[in-house]
Amino acid sequence: MALEALIFDVDGTLANTERDGHLKAFNLAFKELGLDWHWSNEVYHELLNVTGGQLRIKYYFKKHNLMFEHQYLDDFVASIHQLKTKIYVRLMEEGAVPLRIGVKRFLNEVRQANLRLAIATTTTSANVDALIANTLGAEALDWFEVIGAGNIVPKLKPAGDIYTYVLKKMNLDPIKCLAFEDSHNGIISATQAGLKTIITVNEYTDKHEFDGALVVLDHLGDKDKPFSLIKGNTTNATCVDVAYLRELYATYC
Repeated sequence: MALEALIFDVDGTLANTERDGHLKAFNLAFKELGLDWHWSNEVYHELLNVTGGQLRIKYYFKKHNLMFEHQYLDDFVASIHQLKTKIYVRLMEEGAVPLRIGVKRFLNEVRQANLRLAIATTTTSANVDALIANTLGAEALDWFEVIGAGNIVPKLKPAGDIYTYVLKKMNLDPIKCLAFEDSHNGIISATQAGLKTIITVNEYTDKHEFDGALVVLDHLGDKDKPFSLIKGNTTNATCVDVAYLRELYATYC
């Protein structure tokens, strides 16, 4: 059986969007709304255990702002998140967040090899579009056969719903596909959908557990920036390319 497709998470996987994108946008939104809140990098590290921006705000109330009350809490949180998304898109347009090491190279190689591409994320479609359009070009949105983004499934990661949704849209058996993730919640989600997963960690996830991952790396690697193998079998590969993918797939899938 041959490898046919790859499904990518976005935040922390394609780009380190959390600190310089989402966190900055949240704090700018709070300031614009006249709220005396400021999420530090340390607080945000904790909040990232909760998937979905609106749920993250509500978790903040429960753990760090117990005295806050609002008559129409759901609507208020939604309005904060809507403004935050607008600010995030603006930051992307300004080039605030580049792609992670090796991502652009790898996506181009995958396309040349005629492997199918898709996205499975819990961030909004506006955020996905902004990142891809401003790092790869607007035409790159067409590289992805399915973009599973936002609250289009009943349960967010770590539930496997978003990956199951994408696989169904692609009419694809999970055994013919690999997932790319960066977090514990992400690998749980992919695994629940029957996918084998490659992990590239970042500053927020380098201490996470990744049981069942095919391999755990610091990044995808590039010509002059080889990846570091954190977990997995020794390899002669120095960057994740199609040949390395097929090596992993033949060994473990």
